[in-house]
Amino acid sequence: MRSRIVFLVGALLASPASAAANGVDIVRDLAGRVGPIVGAALFCRDIARSRLQVVVDKFQTVIHDTSDQETDRADLAATFDRSITDGTNALTAGKTNCATAGKQFAELEGALSEPGSASFANAIGPSFATAATAAAAATTATAMAPAAPAPASAVHGVTDREIRFGIVMPFNGTRKEAGHQLKIGIEAAFNRQNDAGGVNGRMLKLIAADDGYDPARTLAAMQQLYERDQVFGFIGNVGTANAAVAIPYALEHRALFFSPFTGANTVRRDPPDRYVFNYRPSYAEETDAIVRYLVKMRRIPPRQIAVFAQQDSYGEAGFAGVAKAFRALGLDDAAIFRLTYPRNTMDVDEAINQLRLSKLPVRAVIIVGTDRAAAKFIEKTRDLFPGMLYGNVSAVGATSLANELRLLGPRYTNGVIVSQIVPAVAGRSGLVLDYKNTLAKYFAGEPPDYTSLEGYVSASVLIEALKRTGSQIDTERVITSLEAMDSFDLGIGSTLSFGHGEHQASHKIWGTALDDAGIYQPIELE
Repeated sequence: MRSRIVFLVGALLASPASAAANGVDIVRDLAGRVGPIVGAALFCRDIARSRLQVVVDKFQTVIHDTSDQETDRADLAATFDRSITDGTNALTAGKTNCATAGKQFAELEGALSEPGSASFANAIGPSFATAATAAAAATTATAMAPAAPAPASAVHGVTDREIRFGIVMPFNGTRKEAGHQLKIGIEAAFNRQNDAGGVNGRMLKLIAADDGYDPARTLAAMQQLYERDQVFGFIGNVGTANAAVAIPYALEHRALFFSPFTGANTVRRDPPDRYVFNYRPSYAEETDAIVRYLVKMRRIPPRQIAVFAQQDSYGEAGFAGVAKAFRALGLDDAAIFRLTYPRNTMDVDEAINQLRLSKLPVRAVIIVGTDRAAAKFIEKTRDLFPGMLYGNVSAVGATSLANELRLLGPRYTNGVIVSQIVPAVAGRSGLVLDYKNTLAKYFAGEPPDYTSLEGYVSASVLIEALKRTGSQIDTERVITSLEAMDSFDLGIGSTLSFGHGEHQASHKIWGTALDDAGIYQPIELE
């Protein structure tokens, strides 16, 4: 067995990729043997993720080099992913254990690190090839059996009738509106799908837990949802600092952490965390679009642009995005005028005093904050700087910001810009119309809102992945389905894609500006 694998892989690696029709079969065979080893190791906490990532990266390189045909590569990647899931399932079903998995994985690593070894040429040793093949055969036999819903106790958060998801959000305080809007957007999409029969016969349920936008309370909320409420995964969690607490818990429990309400790099590692997926673009992409708009479209000198940001990782991420945008334009980011305010407050007076005392003729402020703090800052600076432009990132909460400013009058709405990561809620695209009809059906009286539309879009992407996964739902299979979603057209005017190295679906930024009536109008950002 071992000598045959060595010979086949050696022949594959010595052959040109373009001549690898036979090589594709070899790598497919290897994927079915290496995958179960990686999958079993993935479930064992004593095996570091960094070690797993090295092996996975090497095998993905083999896949890439085997053929220049994307269809071949996608097929091989899918085979590898299924085999990883088979290995995980074999371990959880008691067909192997972590002691054996650790030994097998160590042997695999050792073979790969041997001087002169040809990639996976020595990867399959006789001591564990049989075990891996047996595990794969057992799970393959199960997969070939007639599909049936998973029993209630088989997968965490999944019964034969239901799939439960959790959202950690603030029920009160400065971010309660964002949490509320995300929740109803997600629930609208879930309700629509449930009325259509659910996902492969299972109803979708969203359970919320309150952390008050306080990271010190986030872990308890995550534990409540996962351990007491038995959720399958998480969707729409609010806050950057909150996500920094929540993600380690989700990773530890191998739970899906989908589309959190943050554009920070906390949820965008390179390579991406396996269980973390984003719909929305990053704050760096949003602030880049705002900077370019101010400099190129509005002709504002960079030295006359300030940043007003919340004092936390959200504000830090936004400021870093502005600095990066300056550097990309060949501008000096060292002298950016920076103003801040304390997290979870509306205490903006110190920032306004700094702005008033500044000798720089500031003409535009990029705001990385929450709705009420942003509105208070705009209110208190409008008379001091009548022609000021205010560029906000989408996480500000567009509708609630507009509501706050509309009460003050037209001169407070003029010059207020918000970058958006979903199309205009007043638009006529198929997705937006579907969203508005669904919102009216299940949440009568709730006006269309950019944040609830984001929740609706995110949930719709997740629903599509669940549909593609089939009746045998588990986290690894859902991840495989997500990573196979390439150029998916949901109807928002821009296709969405995930991949092994790309866990962010969208990179599209839309521009909006408030008019005299406090209504958002589309603008071209470049």
